[in-house]
Amino acid sequence: MFRIIWVISIHLRNFMRRYMPTNILLDAIRTRRGLKWGVPAMLLAIPYLVAASTCTALIDGGASRWLYVVALVCIWNALKFIVIGPVSVVVLLKGRNAEGRAWPRQQPRSPRSSKKLYEQNKQLLPET
Repeated sequence: MFRIIWVISIHLRNFMRRYMPTNILLDAIRTRRGLKWGVPAMLLAIPYLVAASTCTALIDGGASRWLYVVALVCIWNALKFIVIGPVSVVVLLKGRNAEGRAWPRQQPRSPRSSKKLYEQNKQLLPET
């Protein structure tokens, strides 16, 4: 029984990850090119919170209590977008910091500077 529940949850997660718009957008934001869009994506939480508020107002007005499920999904999506903003900024800063540290090592030396280094350190080389 536990195995069946486990397999169903795996397939449900894969379906949600692949086909739900918020998850697709969050996956795109988590890429190196998409990290800059994390903070503007936080603004997408506002329509979700408005939709959740509207659903609860409709329920208070006598609508079906199943709208609580819709409100819960809207709140969950809003929280995902609120969290991705600061997380993407931290990851972007870490990535840029790592790129900045790697930059001097990637640049090839000019022949002139290599010759100058050779002349300065010639006495340290073993005699052949």
